[in-house]
Amino acid sequence: MVSRQWATAMTPGLPMKPTKTHRQENFPVASLLIAPKHRATILAYYHFARGADDVADSPTLSPDAKLAGLDLFEATLTGRSEAVQAALPLRAALAGRKLSPRHALDLLRAFRMDAVKHRYANWPELMDYCAYSAAPVGRFVLDVHGESDSTWPASDALCTALQIINHLQDCGADYRDLDRVYIPQDAFAAQGLRPDALGAAKASPELRAVLQGVARRTAPLVELGCRLPAQVRDFRLCLETAVIARLACKLNALLLERDALSEPVHLTKSGAFAWSSIGIADGLRAFIRPRRVAATPAGSA
Repeated sequence: MVSRQWATAMTPGLPMKPTKTHRQENFPVASLLIAPKHRATILAYYHFARGADDVADSPTLSPDAKLAGLDLFEATLTGRSEAVQAALPLRAALAGRKLSPRHALDLLRAFRMDAVKHRYANWPELMDYCAYSAAPVGRFVLDVHGESDSTWPASDALCTALQIINHLQDCGADYRDLDRVYIPQDAFAAQGLRPDALGAAKASPELRAVLQGVARRTAPLVELGCRLPAQVRDFRLCLETAVIARLACKLNALLLERDALSEPVHLTKSGAFAWSSIGIADGLRAFIRPRRVAATPAGSA
């Protein structure tokens, strides 16, 4: 039977329920730091994305069935169908806010890539994927808050860093469960390895070098993303992005220090709380400092 969670008329075999909720993600999604008036719209986007992602990641659907399911997500989002229940709240939210579906459609482009593509040749190819799988998420949240698109470069960098951090954290499971490898192929080749090295219980020194190399390339993205909180005008969004940036810094540091195949590279609840608290302090400083500078008369000390 067809899932009532995702569709009223869909390709049989689509996921029966979401694999996780927004509370189970590695990074905050519409946390209590976000103003209540924006939270429902952001969660509608999240549920749309989670539903489409589950289709793209389904271990039982063929590539053609995945693409057909994702086409129904798009048709429902754009008003050409009523098939996918998970797309209806976002469609309504976009209409109510007079927002473009662009950022959701960009996500679907990434999920279509996931449906058929399991390897990435090099870093630029991975960055092209992240331009559709990661950057639209931050851009959507910024648009919901009415922020300037001048914030997009820092947001794109932070969201891309989050995406790659997730890729590194889940590299073993992605390979075993989906035969999907986001680590660039040329990084394996440089160490004389193939992607099947990810199937080991523990990373070899060569594989550690591969994974650490990707984390090192991610560090400048995190650094650029850390500029985002000071650029946003909304106080609560400033705090939220500062927390996310601080968590990204910590997790990328863990990936430089630990073996993602055999050691924990996720934060515990207490660790996430502690680093989030530090992020809130970062956000307070980021929000206050530009305004102090703006209030200082020209030529004063």
